[in-house]
Amino acid sequence: MLMEKQKVIRTEKKAGGKGHVLIEHLITAAEMKDKCQMFAKVTLEPGCSLGFHKHEGNNETYHIITGTGLYNDNGNEITVKKGDTTFCPVGESHGIENRSAENLVFMALIMNE
Repeated sequence: MLMEKQKVIRTEKKAGGKGHVLIEHLITAAEMKDKCQMFAKVTLEPGCSLGFHKHEGNNETYHIITGTGLYNDNGNEITVKKGDTTFCPVGESHGIENRSAENLVFMALIMNE
């Protein structure tokens, strides 16, 4: 089944980050049946970030599609680029920032514990 394109949601200062985050949810909560909280394409425009936050009861994976970013893995900063995948397990913290001149686009999957 081909899923319908969802509208893009603009969220300001997500998790205390800088600027805004553009989120395109790819499947609905009903389709995830409480197994996941989110499966989305996320865009961080230049100078924007998703703030450092802790995961309680779920984990999160990012897969970078385009661009580069600075990923904060529990206080350890790592440069991520196209093709890289990150994983933040339950009880740990992360954030990501776009310090480049092009958009940083990644897939985000939040799975319930």
